[in-house]
Amino acid sequence: MYSLARSLLFRLDAEKAHGLALSALDLAHRLGMGRALGSRVEDPVELMGLRFPNRVGLAAGLDKNADHLDALGALGFGFVEVGTVTPRPQDGNPRPRLFRLPEAGAIINRMGFNNAGVDHLVANVRASRYDGVIGINIGKNLTTPVERAVDDYLLCLRKVHAHAHYVTVNISSPNTPGLRNLQFGEHLDQLLGALREQADRLDRDAGRRVPLAVKIAPDMKADEVALVARSLEATGIDAVIATNTTVSREAVEGLPHADEQGGLSGRPVFEASNAVIRELRRRLPDLPIIGVGGIDSGEAAVVKREAGADLVQLYSGFIYRGPGLVGECARALKAHGH
Repeated sequence: MYSLARSLLFRLDAEKAHGLALSALDLAHRLGMGRALGSRVEDPVELMGLRFPNRVGLAAGLDKNADHLDALGALGFGFVEVGTVTPRPQDGNPRPRLFRLPEAGAIINRMGFNNAGVDHLVANVRASRYDGVIGINIGKNLTTPVERAVDDYLLCLRKVHAHAHYVTVNISSPNTPGLRNLQFGEHLDQLLGALREQADRLDRDAGRRVPLAVKIAPDMKADEVALVARSLEATGIDAVIATNTTVSREAVEGLPHADEQGGLSGRPVFEASNAVIRELRRRLPDLPIIGVGGIDSGEAAVVKREAGADLVQLYSGFIYRGPGLVGECARALKAHGH
């Protein structure tokens, strides 16, 4: 059924199709058909002090404003991450800004953190009936100078803390100028140190711990991953999400849309993200790692797990394969064992 829907959707502009597909999911959920589209696999795991019903999550970026949380949550995900959200609403980059590369099972996006602002997202999460694990992914506004980025992250953290099971600090989108400069050395230590201090204070006041995760890029050499690992350890970050999209076009050269600006996701980022995960696991044997990038089958989810990921997230594979991929990956990871 999904392959038929996809063939119709893929005839439309990618961003328009994305909106239509999410609206259709909402409708199916309201009609009580949501659970029929997915499958709930019980394979519980405890990480970061949280209990995940299974190891397969939805990556941030698909539902930036938590507008579709209930419908997506009904598809069998072990957790759903919403965002990236910024303090103030912003339109993002001019359209078109989302491109499919079906021959490579890939997507290029230069959305630019388009979202309705943190207050809108929080209101949606509060109104949601989804009772699973919710991650909220936070970023900075385009107009905020990089040297003041910490203010945006702290504001978002304060606003989402009471409504998130974990919070992800996104410092790796290639579509906000200067953002990836925050990934290294002193910049990263200062940002994460300030967030850790604020999170600890919020945790104490709320009487509950909300883990902090950091999402990093795949475009790093081993020595750069080592620098990131050192900062994560030094600042007491609870988990790392590896990885975001790549700016490399090596794997898609010559394909239609390959020269579009933005981050490339899907199958071409699979190996690069696995390499970062392996290096992180080698340097941080006990830190929870959420692996994302190019998972389009149960086998790919298992490979990501073998690379060192404790949990996995879907994005492009979910768009190409549909809701059935969630259960397929969860079953494959359950069969693979722990």
